[in-house]
Amino acid sequence: MLLNIEKLKVEARGEEGWTPILHGADLQVAKGEVVGLIGESGAGKSTLGLAALGFAQGGLRFAGGRVIFDGTDLLQLPERQRRAFRGRRVAYVAQSAAASFNPAWRLLDQFCEGPAIHHTAGRAESEDFARRLYAAMHLPDPQNFGLRFPHQVSGGQLQRAMVAMAMACKPDLIVFDEPTTALDVTTQIGVLAAIRQAVETTGTAAIYITHDLAVVAQMADRIKVMRHGREVEDAPTRRMIEAPAQDYTRSLWAVREFRRPPRTLPQASAPTIGIREVTAGYSSLDVLSEVSFDIPRGATVAVVGESGSGKSTAARAITGLLPPRAGSIALNGTPLPPRLAQRTLEQKRAVQMIYQMADTALNPRQTIRQILSRPLQFYLGLTGRARETRLHELMEQIELEPARFLDRLPAELSGGQKQRIGIARALAADPEFIICDEVTSALDQLVAEGILRLLSKVQDETGVSYMFITHDIATVRAIADEVVVMKGGRVMDKGLRSEVLDPPRHAYTRELLASVPQMDPDWLTRRIAEGRIAEGAA
Repeated sequence: MLLNIEKLKVEARGEEGWTPILHGADLQVAKGEVVGLIGESGAGKSTLGLAALGFAQGGLRFAGGRVIFDGTDLLQLPERQRRAFRGRRVAYVAQSAAASFNPAWRLLDQFCEGPAIHHTAGRAESEDFARRLYAAMHLPDPQNFGLRFPHQVSGGQLQRAMVAMAMACKPDLIVFDEPTTALDVTTQIGVLAAIRQAVETTGTAAIYITHDLAVVAQMADRIKVMRHGREVEDAPTRRMIEAPAQDYTRSLWAVREFRRPPRTLPQASAPTIGIREVTAGYSSLDVLSEVSFDIPRGATVAVVGESGSGKSTAARAITGLLPPRAGSIALNGTPLPPRLAQRTLEQKRAVQMIYQMADTALNPRQTIRQILSRPLQFYLGLTGRARETRLHELMEQIELEPARFLDRLPAELSGGQKQRIGIARALAADPEFIICDEVTSALDQLVAEGILRLLSKVQDETGVSYMFITHDIATVRAIADEVVVMKGGRVMDKGLRSEVLDPPRHAYTRELLASVPQMDPDWLTRRIAEGRIAEGAA
């Protein structure tokens, strides 16, 4: 057995002492085996996965048990020896690539750092291996891709680069912590296929942590279900999918899809946001080419497409962070100045944004009270008692108790709670239009459903318009009134949700829908056999 975690206890430091996070958890991984860890937010999945590296996050401590890797109990090693072990024998792929890379180093330099530190390969050999992995991960121009800095690639590309970097020292075990949540469905299946082939051809074992049940069905030989720091059940994948033994597991398998019914939108003389023939890009490269679509008053328009399709670039153009080369953007029929610095305070107030990763979007050193007070004072001039009253109203609107949360730091909140604070910060400006950029992609199914319900409730109460950037087709079906499908910087299709998706009328939309993983362990294998994706070699 490569990894044997026995009766592991992990505790978290709090105001009233130490609280158990893992209650005597067990985990075994054989050489070449892929074990899936699933469960809702707070189940202890990531804590157990990180324990395979002999590592506990800040504020946590090991309180009992053993972590035996290839015959050695990691918890008995000095920290210096554990650090030498990490990256060389066991590697970690984090959920947030944006927070994992050094922004000042080129990607290739960061790839080669691990082999240099652990003396596993020379520079030339590492560079050659990096380019082969970039090709296997379907990254653009793999020979030169590593010369870019992290900010010069899309979020999906950066996530794939991190998967490649974890393989740099050819470790015995890789812990994948939600490695495809930032990827669109067409990119995701290529990365899943590349990961699976790398595991099969190199004999690397893996722990695959995810809240996406369909994804774990494609990747894992065996699945462990967790809840509240304890094991619910553990079984081979096919048996777990077809006949889960526990009620909790069966509840996870059940479809929990919030679906907003079709709505009659209010009539308005002009859309909240009107985009007309917009062309925009970076340096000499056009990312958007003559893009046109509207965001009607009080509507949710989902913008979908694979990584690099131009979704986020369109958002940057609307916010004024990326002035268009051509075309126009209007707010309630009035053209907006192309640059953010040229816009009035009122125009800035009207257009707000909720970000994908609340971890990197909220200032970790400010309390929730400070984070929300800033837009209240900046846009609305609220101070004193008026500001405090509005703070309490905002917290109640996002369904968090003001007395419990206003004086906490972001690190003291769960992922779903932090995302609710991101929503409150956008609402604090009393906007007319909000861009929601992949706001549920990092959340488990239960928490994501709560966020979608909250956004729908807020829209019904305020009449705000949403542009919902997402690669999750289930989210589109749940919340969108209208859909815009993009590819290669152009609009492929647009219209009412039912017109665009049921059934899909454009070939590219059909391909997007066909790329959504199914709860069938053979689905990815069939896609590869049918030639529907390029598997690539690692």
